[in-house]
Amino acid sequence: MLYLASKSPRRRELLARLGIDPRLLDIDIPEVRQPGEHAFDYVRRVSREKAGAGLLEVAGVPDARVLAADTEVVLDDEVFGKPVDADDAVRMLTRLSGRTHQVISVVWLLSAAREAQAISVSEVTFAALTPAQLDGYIACGEWQGKAGAYAIQGRAEAFVTRLDGSYSGVMGLPVHETAKLLAEFGIDIFAGATA
Repeated sequence: MLYLASKSPRRRELLARLGIDPRLLDIDIPEVRQPGEHAFDYVRRVSREKAGAGLLEVAGVPDARVLAADTEVVLDDEVFGKPVDADDAVRMLTRLSGRTHQVISVVWLLSAAREAQAISVSEVTFAALTPAQLDGYIACGEWQGKAGAYAIQGRAEAFVTRLDGSYSGVMGLPVHETAKLLAEFGIDIFAGATA
C-alpha cells in the first residue's frame, strides 16, 4: 500500500499521471531552516521528516510505503518558502524578476525495511516583470501557498523564459525521478498497463 505524506493537490495530480492513487496522510512538519543549514540540506531534511512521520502513522499496515516530497525555490542561498501575504509574494517575485533561480525537489520513499531518495534540481529563468504583471499575478491569487510565490503550471508560466530541468519537479514532484524510485520499491507504473 502506497501512502502520500502531503497536502499538495499537485503531487496527487502528478502521481495520478503515473496511474498511482495513493492514500493520503495529513502530515504537519515544521518547515524551518536551521541556522547555517545549506538550502539543499534543508529541503532534503524536511522531505525525509515528512516521510518518516508518515511511516510512523502507518507502522501497523503490512507492506506500507510512504512517499513524501519537499520543493523549494532558492536564490542566492535564500530559500523562498510560501509567502505569508501579498506583500511577501511581491517581495519574492521582485527578487526573482529577470534572474535565474533554482527549484530543488527532494522525494523520499520509505518502508519498514528500507528508504531511498530522488533529487531534482532545476534552473528557472524569469523575464523582467513589469509592475502591471506583478499586480495582475498577485490579484489572481495563484501565489498563495506556493513556494517562491508562483505556480509554473498556471499563469506564472508566462514569466519563464528558460527552464533547465524538470517541469514536474518545479510543480512539486519530479515525475521521472519518482517513477524510478517507485520501481525500486516494486511499484511498476507500467505493469498491466494497456494501450
